[in-house]
Amino acid sequence: MEENKINRRDFLSKSAILGVTGVVGTSALLSACGKKDTMVPLRPKGEYYVPELPDKAIDGKELKVGLVGCGGRGSGAIVNLLNAADGIKVVALGDTFPDRLANVRNNLKEKYNQDVPDDKCFIGLDAYKKVIDAGIDMVILTTPPVFRPEHFAYATQKGVHSFLEKPIAVDPKGYRSIIATAKQAQAKNLCVVTGTQRHHQRPYVEAFQKIQEGMIGEITGGNVYWNQGMLWYRERQKGWSDGEWMIRDWVNWKWLSGDHIVEQHVHNIDVFLWMLGKHPVKATAFGARHRRITGDQYDQFSVDFEFENGIHLHSMCRQIDGTSSNVGEYVQGTKGSWNSYDHEIKDLQGNVLWKFDEEAAKAQFKQNDPYVLEHVDWVNHIRKGEAHDEAEATAISCLAGVMGREAAYTGETVTWDAMSASSLDYMPADLKIGPMDMSGFTVPVPGTAK
Repeated sequence: MEENKINRRDFLSKSAILGVTGVVGTSALLSACGKKDTMVPLRPKGEYYVPELPDKAIDGKELKVGLVGCGGRGSGAIVNLLNAADGIKVVALGDTFPDRLANVRNNLKEKYNQDVPDDKCFIGLDAYKKVIDAGIDMVILTTPPVFRPEHFAYATQKGVHSFLEKPIAVDPKGYRSIIATAKQAQAKNLCVVTGTQRHHQRPYVEAFQKIQEGMIGEITGGNVYWNQGMLWYRERQKGWSDGEWMIRDWVNWKWLSGDHIVEQHVHNIDVFLWMLGKHPVKATAFGARHRRITGDQYDQFSVDFEFENGIHLHSMCRQIDGTSSNVGEYVQGTKGSWNSYDHEIKDLQGNVLWKFDEEAAKAQFKQNDPYVLEHVDWVNHIRKGEAHDEAEATAISCLAGVMGREAAYTGETVTWDAMSASSLDYMPADLKIGPMDMSGFTVPVPGTAK
């Protein structure tokens, strides 16, 4: 409705006041003696990015897109992009296996009138090159994460804008590759968005702004969780080679996924690093495997991340059926705290200073799906001709997850400096869709046997 039209900046400032019970903070907090305690920003405006999140991307020239990785996330991401913007043409598809490509191709044709011709459908481990070389403007990269650095590097070399599904690196070698490619993409004025969708989720974005403005004071610590039941797995079928089985069952193999602390829990670790604006300097952890059916990774982790200023973050993740679920983040500050469960900020006495107004957001916006909004932001940057990079920050979050994983695997305290310089490389030397040497795919055991 016309009378409800306000811009994003106005909405963020006004929605903090609407529909909130308890004490509401705007530019200042109330101290116990009733005097105003002016908020001190954690970072000045302009030093951090806040996305504009309209319902749909701006109109502009037709953009040709390719999809590399036609599994569950790839099939969802390409639809998210089509819902985010008009003038998008899907011109090429690539996957390791023909059945997964066929499913996406049929869905695009039947439901979205996007007909990808036979000569633009590519199968095999090198399909990514053929998709990127097919005359596209933008590419969605959603294969198993171990391949992300190589695919991103090739797309950037060819001048193609990239969407990188998280995680974007599973080892230090991949991390360094992503950082180097991100700098090349910036130099080429490319737009790179990653699948850490909380950066495009309205309550998270608004909370991020409030925290940067100083509403909870200096950050002193936090807790992040992703505890759930067992994730999916694929039992080996007759005729599947070693390589085919592992790639189809990728989420359970540490070389393909990075283990679930990197593949899934990176979301929560990333939120804390986003709010704080720093990376951890060391990690001490433990983990275990109790219930997992396939693969070679753990099903639980507990990590103590320490930061250079003495801040500690407790990170916990688990994938075991019959256990309690908990997915979210909590950040403590000197003046208050924020949690993602209620999307609210409280002072030290428990009074609500700010709460995200879901009803106001629904009234103001038609699109509130962060999986769509991340593509809105991507297309807007491309059509405006603005360089944009989310790869570097996401790579840092991924390496933090790798630190926690390796600390649990080894039982040693792992430092950022050592891990970022490590030669650890998870890519198998004999990778192929066929028989492979499976002797190296074992479950890690920390410490020394007695």
